[in-house]
Amino acid sequence: MSRFFPSIRVRWWIFAYMGGFAMLAYIQRTSVAVAAKDIMPTLHISIMQIGWLNAAFTTAYAACQLPGGALGQRFGARIVFTALGIVGLLATLATPLFPVVLTGSALFVALLLTQVVLGASQGPVFPVFAAVAERWFPSRQFALVNGLVASGMLLGGAITPLLLVVLTQKYGWQGALLWTALPALVLTAAWAWYGRNAPSEHTSVMPAELAELDTAPAAPPLTFERMWAVVRNRDILLLSLSYLCMNYVFYMISFWSFLYLVQERHFSGIESGLLGMVPWIGAALGAGIGGLLADGFALRLGPTAGYRLLPLITLPIGAVMLFVTPQLASPYLAVGALAMAFFAMEVNEGPYWAATMSVARADTGAATGVLNTGGNIGGILCQPVVAALSAVGAWTGAWVSGAVFALLAAVLWLFVNVERRRTPP
Repeated sequence: MSRFFPSIRVRWWIFAYMGGFAMLAYIQRTSVAVAAKDIMPTLHISIMQIGWLNAAFTTAYAACQLPGGALGQRFGARIVFTALGIVGLLATLATPLFPVVLTGSALFVALLLTQVVLGASQGPVFPVFAAVAERWFPSRQFALVNGLVASGMLLGGAITPLLLVVLTQKYGWQGALLWTALPALVLTAAWAWYGRNAPSEHTSVMPAELAELDTAPAAPPLTFERMWAVVRNRDILLLSLSYLCMNYVFYMISFWSFLYLVQERHFSGIESGLLGMVPWIGAALGAGIGGLLADGFALRLGPTAGYRLLPLITLPIGAVMLFVTPQLASPYLAVGALAMAFFAMEVNEGPYWAATMSVARADTGAATGVLNTGGNIGGILCQPVVAALSAVGAWTGAWVSGAVFALLAAVLWLFVNVERRRTPP
């Protein structure tokens, strides 16, 4: 591809693939939540069981963060992303096909296992991407590329409600899910052909592009001793705990906002699909803008103050938006408040990941695996809480719980020092 667009650095083509994987990951993971209103009556599944399906995905996803990041460091992104794409594709196909041959409890167990496999296939995606970014991009762009790849995943979440509504109307919910498997197949095959682990391995990378990088020296193969040093690093743990709190809110909005708009705000049909996109679009804009701003702040103020500034401002703003969402009489204003809350959360993706990468450098895969493990524990906590509250119509309590977690996430940033020297293993 670089032969046809020679002015574009190869690293941006590599990034385009990463953004594609991120987008497809979120189409795959949110499809069940969006299709829940059709799945529940068809398969006789309750809203609490939908919550357990979401929790099964999130648990497996969280469990595979650190080992996935370590595998990415050990075997490289080319092999790992190809394998993850294949496994995720099979899990995506299994969800609509199992109801053809199973019913009752056996079907629910099979769907749970499918969500576990899907979560396991997606767990390594973002830690391995962070390792790719550390190899392929200069440190002055760490927050930007992480923010932009988060925008890709959020755009995937944005198009899923409308995409699923339209496909479901034409093919039913099972046919709709089957269609989402096709782009995953194409992307995985293309990455297996084009992807490389490092710039030096790609024949299209010119010396000028290599000279632009300030990549840390490649580390020897990751050992358990060095992984343990990463896991117990004070600043990585603080970032991970803060990310846990922020992701409680992320998972609450991403998995439950569409059902809230349908059940509580009474949107339906194409309108529900269009309005279900709005919070995701706000979040996608926030992630890209936040990455750009965080890199600029880090250059001017230093990494610690620069990466800290946005979370201290925007996380409390998000908390306020979550608090007012259920108080608003207009359903359209409620959608706007959710979009602003999601924007305020996701503007911080770049700072979280860039700060962790700056602490870890050559061990970025393992360190961001720890970070995203924390983030997804927040998702695990969120699922049964919101499912139980929504089952009795207590949506106000759900949004208020998110506001509390957003404030805790901001407070924890006060104790992070990105420039603190890591203790060698």
